[in-house]
Amino acid sequence: MRADARRNHDRLLAEARAVFAEHGTDTSLEDVARRAGVGIGTLYRHFPNRHALMSAVFEDAVNELLARARELLTAPEPCRALLTWLHDVVTSTAAYRGLSRALMSASSTDPDSALARCGTPMREAGAALLARAQEAGMVRTDVQITDLLQLTHAIGLAVEESPGDPELANRLLTLTLKGLKPEKPRGAGLY
Repeated sequence: MRADARRNHDRLLAEARAVFAEHGTDTSLEDVARRAGVGIGTLYRHFPNRHALMSAVFEDAVNELLARARELLTAPEPCRALLTWLHDVVTSTAAYRGLSRALMSASSTDPDSALARCGTPMREAGAALLARAQEAGMVRTDVQITDLLQLTHAIGLAVEESPGDPELANRLLTLTLKGLKPEKPRGAGLY
C-alpha cells in the first residue's frame, strides 16, 4: 500500500472507531469519510461495505478477546472462565452501539461477509472454553457455542438499551449460565 493510501486507511479506521463509538455502527459512511478528509469512493476502495469497515474496526478487540480466551483455558474453574470471557465479549461489543445487532445479523444472513468471518476465530475460542466447562460437568453437553454467542449478543443489545444499569450484563450472563447447567434428576431439588 502506498504511503498516502496507508494514511487514508488509518484515518478512515480512526474516524470509524470514533463515529461508531459516538453514534453507533449504523452511522452514515459518508460522515466517516468526511471526518477522515476523504471522499466516499476512497472509503469504499479500502472497505467495500459497512461490514468490512466494522470488521476492521473490531479487529483489535477480537484479537484481545482471543488472547483472553487462551489465558482462560488454564483457569482452575472452567465455568467461571467461560462466564468471564462471555462478559468480555459483551463489554467489547458494547463499545460500539449496534455492533451486537450487526454480529447477530451477519452470522445468520451473510455468513461470507468480513464481519461474519471475524466470528470464526471467536467461535473457535469460545468453543474451547465451552468444551472445558462441559467436560467438567458444569454445562449441558447439548449447548453449542453458536447459540451461546447469539445469546451473548442479545445480552449486548439489552445492555445497549439499559446504559444506566451497569450490572445488567453480569446478571443476564449468570442467569444464562444457570440455565446451561445439566439437569438434576427429578426430586433432587432446585439449583
